[in-house]
Amino acid sequence: MARFRSVLKNRNFSLLWLAQIISQFGDRLDQMALIALVYRYAPGSTTQMAKIMAFTIIPVFLIGPIAGVYVDRWDRRRTMVVCDLLRGALILLIPLWLMRLPSLWPVYIVVFIVFSIARFYVPAKMSIIPDLVRSEDLLLANSLVNTTGMVAAMFGFGLGGILVGMVGAKGGFTIDAVSFLVSGAMLFFLSAKAIRRAKKESLVEVGKDIAEVIRKSAFQEMKETVLFLRNDPRIGSCFGVLFLLWGALGSVYVVSIVFVQEAFASVTKDLGLLVVALGLGLFVGSLSYGRLGHKDHGLGTIFTCILGAGVVLSAFVLTVLHLPYLVLAMGLVFLLGLVVSPVMVISNTMVHQLTDHSMRGKIFSSLEVVVHLAFLASMMVTAPLADRIGSVKILLGVSVFLVLVGAGGMVKVYGQDRRA
Repeated sequence: MARFRSVLKNRNFSLLWLAQIISQFGDRLDQMALIALVYRYAPGSTTQMAKIMAFTIIPVFLIGPIAGVYVDRWDRRRTMVVCDLLRGALILLIPLWLMRLPSLWPVYIVVFIVFSIARFYVPAKMSIIPDLVRSEDLLLANSLVNTTGMVAAMFGFGLGGILVGMVGAKGGFTIDAVSFLVSGAMLFFLSAKAIRRAKKESLVEVGKDIAEVIRKSAFQEMKETVLFLRNDPRIGSCFGVLFLLWGALGSVYVVSIVFVQEAFASVTKDLGLLVVALGLGLFVGSLSYGRLGHKDHGLGTIFTCILGAGVVLSAFVLTVLHLPYLVLAMGLVFLLGLVVSPVMVISNTMVHQLTDHSMRGKIFSSLEVVVHLAFLASMMVTAPLADRIGSVKILLGVSVFLVLVGAGGMVKVYGQDRRA
């Protein structure tokens, strides 16, 4: 703790640290306000919920590949300040004007622009940290930013859900806009002298780099990575498992939002508390497995967790249907987080251990695209289906799918071990 306090005494880093906590809170509050807004226009519609959530994910594919090229050439402090001010101004348009319109499409466009701007903010934030702290404090600074960011996001969901439940979507967007403006103001006071200047290049040079990045976009990187994955089926198995898992997550994401709203007759308050419980389960589970887990039988543990996730998900759905008590539901969601958390820990560790240093960036970049594609595609398929057959059938269907995948994977992995 003494070393953490020492890092926080660094004025520039403290301003960045506080600003990103406020920004994380704003992001989560924004999502809760969007959920409340969709409920206002189309209560119980998973299709409308999926549409607006899709506009928060699509920038990952369209803007993400080129954002880093610009960020490396811009003043990073100025980039973050401008990003926060633009996001605050755009979000403020929703309560002041767009909520008066009869259609949600103008909101979709603003949401897309806001999350596109975020693709520039995130790499700028992560890139500026080495400019603000001493090299010996870099690991502590990154740990502090990541850990407190996770906690801020977790409780941002809970507090955001309660706030939006009290002041409505309009008030939620207003508070969100103010949070971005406050974050931008704090970043403005970072010392410019402490920050290394970006190298100046001509527009032609930058344009060439952008063209190269677009040519070798995320989809091209995935294509190139296939050759590497063929040489090591263990990493290919990780990709396949995570594709299935994130596909299942996408299937239940918006469906579970509508399910909770209907079960607890609450738009955001109870949903926010359930997300906090899930986040705590993921946090505790990751720490626990990191201390107690073993690297042997990695895939076997992953499939065991997937099976357990299916069982807990079905228990959650059936319990909420017959015993809709928030505390009981939070306990089951916390357990779901505990069960699922080792999957990402094991997968990331396996990729680190099995991948050559020169390929890690490409592999993790491709993995990011794979899981987002699985999430987005499954969400857009199951959301309209849920409007036709109901949320419960979708959630129970996904839980059965997880149980079958987990059980089949366990039989295969442990069966191979016995034959060996």
